[in-house]
Amino acid sequence: MLKADLRRLMLERRRALPEAEVQRRSLALREQLLQHFPVAEWRWLHLFLPIPHHQEPDTWAIVNWIWEHQLPVRLAVGVVQPDGESLRHYELLPGRPLQTNRWGIPEPVAAPEVQPSQLDAVLVPLLAFDEQGHRVGYGKGFYDRFLQQCRPDALRIGVSMEPPIARITDSWAGDIPLHACLTPEQVWRFDA
Repeated sequence: MLKADLRRLMLERRRALPEAEVQRRSLALREQLLQHFPVAEWRWLHLFLPIPHHQEPDTWAIVNWIWEHQLPVRLAVGVVQPDGESLRHYELLPGRPLQTNRWGIPEPVAAPEVQPSQLDAVLVPLLAFDEQGHRVGYGKGFYDRFLQQCRPDALRIGVSMEPPIARITDSWAGDIPLHACLTPEQVWRFDA
């Protein structure tokens, strides 16, 4: 299936999900992450904060669990820059103020900057993925550019509300594949 078709289909599916189902799947995604990855051993985990009106996985379930259980891993999130094409990354800290950007994404205010080379793992937002570890996002290329800046050993873990499709037919060499992808039912692993 082509990326553009997948993007449309998955956005429609996601928008049709009741809030209770989004929360159920988000908690299941958190459990998959915590059961299958050594989160407490990482120094830095990069994650995305959800856009509520897009029915994205609620990663606050992960953030709050890490903070409540005082895991030593530090959290970073991306902030879209004024050029509209790049991300810079900042530490997410308990009790620190957040402001909502023009896309409805909460962003840290006056937080320490984090370099991509510091990250041990990145939770990658996506709309769909295939059995080879290719993904479809919103089509702006933010994460492809960002993931190229990360260390080769930094884990790239997709976060999906849906299982994979067999194949994304128009993936190309510039797409950065995932090492793994969380779904509410299981973890998919790839030879990225």
